[in-house]
Amino acid sequence: MNFINPKTDFAFKKIFGSADSKDILISFLNAILYEAQPVIEDLEIIDPYLAPKIKGVKDTYLDVKAKISGSKTVIIEMQVLNVESFEKRILYNATKAYSVQLKSGENYNLLNPVIALTITDFQMFEHLETVISRFCIKEKNNLVDYLADELEFVFVELPKFDKTLAELETLTDKWIYFMKTARTLRSVPEELGNVPELRKAFTIANEANLDPDELEDLERREIFIQDQRGAITKATRIGIEQGIRQGIEQGIEQGIEQGIEQGIEQGIKQGNVTLIVRQLERSVGLLSPEIKTRIAQLSAQQLENLGEALLDFASVSDLTTWLQAHNNRQ
Repeated sequence: MNFINPKTDFAFKKIFGSADSKDILISFLNAILYEAQPVIEDLEIIDPYLAPKIKGVKDTYLDVKAKISGSKTVIIEMQVLNVESFEKRILYNATKAYSVQLKSGENYNLLNPVIALTITDFQMFEHLETVISRFCIKEKNNLVDYLADELEFVFVELPKFDKTLAELETLTDKWIYFMKTARTLRSVPEELGNVPELRKAFTIANEANLDPDELEDLERREIFIQDQRGAITKATRIGIEQGIRQGIEQGIEQGIEQGIEQGIEQGIKQGNVTLIVRQLERSVGLLSPEIKTRIAQLSAQQLENLGEALLDFASVSDLTTWLQAHNNRQ
């Protein structure tokens, strides 16, 4: 058997956000948020997963949202790439989910708590050794809670989890092991299969149970992730190489340290432009020199936004419309 990778946004929402995934999500959330205690007995999945229908259109697979016990909202996100300002995006999504609960004129006492649960395939907090970390709003000096539990941020850093199959002890261990290794397994381990919800998750993750559109969409997203990882690695290498060369030249006049720093920054931007153009041409066709020039004129933040929007473009016309909007904002 081959299993889809739960760490991709598509697979994550299919496994945990499908209409029939309620029991899977309850088990997963109890394991991660409440140390496997049955705190959540029921929930409502908001905006459940639907199979892709339109090729070339990027669906919002990033979040699984659910209403749980006590009218809490949980936002669950799987993040593979460590992109710029990701931490701020988590904060923005959580506070937005908190604020949109109220309609104009309604009382603030109607606001219910929000939990932002983020699973990452990279280390976010290198100074922390724990796999699961929890953050809330506290007074800076005395660490007193400010409206305890109204906003809570929970992170699961998969690279920090190093237990083997034989070392799994708790339901929490088993769910994290599933998230980290399911793609590499060829059968359901007995240690995981004895949990009904995990066994069901493996069934949903079995590639044999996906339709052709889902398989195609999954393949496109995995290629995109690999391209982005390659882009980051190559852009960094190109940036350093070009930066050193340019820095030495500029350093004669501006000072070696300042020149190298500016050169590296310019080199990284040029590397990003080159790789983004290559990925765009792979998906929408050859780009004219004019369009390439307009891409090169984008700021570093706009280039990042363009990289995140790559799957949105079904044609060169879509890309042109995007560039018209963003070039005008400079």
